[in-house]
This record gives sequence, structure tokens and C-alpha cells, in this order.
Amino acid sequence: MATAAAPSRLPRFDAAKWASKPGRFLDSTGKIAWFTIQALRETSHALRYYPKEIVRLIAEIGMGAGAMAVVGGTVAIVGFVTLSAGSLIAIQGFASLGNIGVEAFTGFLAAMVNVRLTAPVVTGQSLAATVGAGATAELGAMRISEEIDALEVMGIKSISYLVSTRILAGTVVIIPLYAMSLIMAFLAAQLTTTVLYGQSSGTYAHYFHTFLRPSDVFWSFIEVIIISMVVMINHCYFGYTASGGPVGVGEAVGKSMRASLVVVQIVVLFASLALYGTNPNFNLTV
Repeated sequence: MATAAAPSRLPRFDAAKWASKPGRFLDSTGKIAWFTIQALRETSHALRYYPKEIVRLIAEIGMGAGAMAVVGGTVAIVGFVTLSAGSLIAIQGFASLGNIGVEAFTGFLAAMVNVRLTAPVVTGQSLAATVGAGATAELGAMRISEEIDALEVMGIKSISYLVSTRILAGTVVIIPLYAMSLIMAFLAAQLTTTVLYGQSSGTYAHYFHTFLRPSDVFWSFIEVIIISMVVMINHCYFGYTASGGPVGVGEAVGKSMRASLVVVQIVVLFASLALYGTNPNFNLTV
């Protein structure tokens, strides 16, 4: 004889749990803000007392350490990712513009989209996935093994030595790194359009150079410098405050990556609104 199914019960609404969420959010926001202020304030101290550490981190961020050095470190990874992004812009742009008979404007699309959107986003996300995640894991391991506490006992300012140095190193490395990213994106778009699709090199170069504004490139560099600082601060915060043993370090890496992927998009969004929201700075006529 079949037994009657137990009646389904709605989950109990925990008012105290939901009421505490805004408080936890404000508390964590305040901690991040105070950590950011401390890290930026200690940059002058790091420049004065830890220049060798900054130079070491610049070399490590640029060329990688250990297994990362075999493939060229961050330089190679960012270069290949932006190469793929530039190719995709040319492929999609040529196909989409060809539907309305203006595929000659592919050079215009490569000049505008790469500088204003694609290159900053791809570079920021690549920096977070390579350098940022490594910094979170490294600082998290130091926190759970009490190495950070040992630095404080020895009279070393841990935030200056571990965080401010990484912010400065990331800011220095990102400039040549982003220059290489732009070159790779431009080169990939041009080769895809002229070699793969057979468009005239003169036509492509005409629209590309017409719509490539030096001011856009300048602001793009400023934008990516801000992105690098935000990414490094974010990852260093999660690593510096990690807890719960090796599992906590893994969770910190995951949370920092999730936050970086969102923050990079937010920075690009607000920068685009501020720079091009009211005036896009180009006139396109057929």
C-alpha cells in the first residue's frame, strides 16, 4: 500500500539573517576602503625603503616566476589574449559591416573599439588572472602561516612591504604591457582584414588612421593604469585578510577573481561614460 507523500514545507524566512546582510556589506566596504587608504598612503614609504623589492616584483610580474617564466609570463599571456581579441573584432566587424555594404569601415571599428573598450578590458582581466590571483595566493599563504605577523614583530610595515610594493610594480609594468597589447590588437585586426578577407591595405589604413585619435590612446593608458591599481589592491586585500587555512586561501582567490572581473567592467563603464558619454568625439558619414 502506497504511503502518502509528506506535505512540502516552505523554507522558513530568517528575518535576522537578511537584516544583517546590509550591515555586513557596509562593514566589508569600510574595511576595503581603509585598506586601500593605508596601501596608497604607504607607497612613499615603500619607494624609500623597499626599492629592491619593487624591482624584483616588476621582473616577476612582467616575465613570471617558476613555470610561468617558461611561457613568457604575463607579457606572453596578455599578448596572445589581445591578439585573439583583435582578430575577433576584425572577423565580427567585417561580417557585420558587410551586411550593410560598408565593410570598408572595418579599420574604423578596429581603431575605436580596441582603444576604448576591448584592450583595457582584456588587459585588466588578464592581469587579474595571472598576477592578481598569484598575489592573493601568495599573501594568503603568508597570512595563514603567520609570516605577516612575523614581519610586524620584526618592525616591518607589512602593508608597505607586501601591498604597496605590488601596487607600484603593477603600475610600472602595465604601461609597456598595455602598449604591447594595443600593438598586438591593431596588428591582429589589420592582418585578419587585409590578408584573410582581402581588403585593400590602403582602404584599411585610411579609415584606421582617420579615426585613431591620440587623445583616445592617452586616456586609454590612464584608464588601464587605474584598472591595474584597482586589481592589485583588490587581490592584495583578499590575500592579506585570508583565513581558514588552505581552504580559506582558495576561497580568497576565487572571491578576488570574481570581484576583479566585475570591477574591471565597472571602471571601463564609468570611464567610457565620463569620456564619451556626451560627446563620442567622432563623426561617421557615408
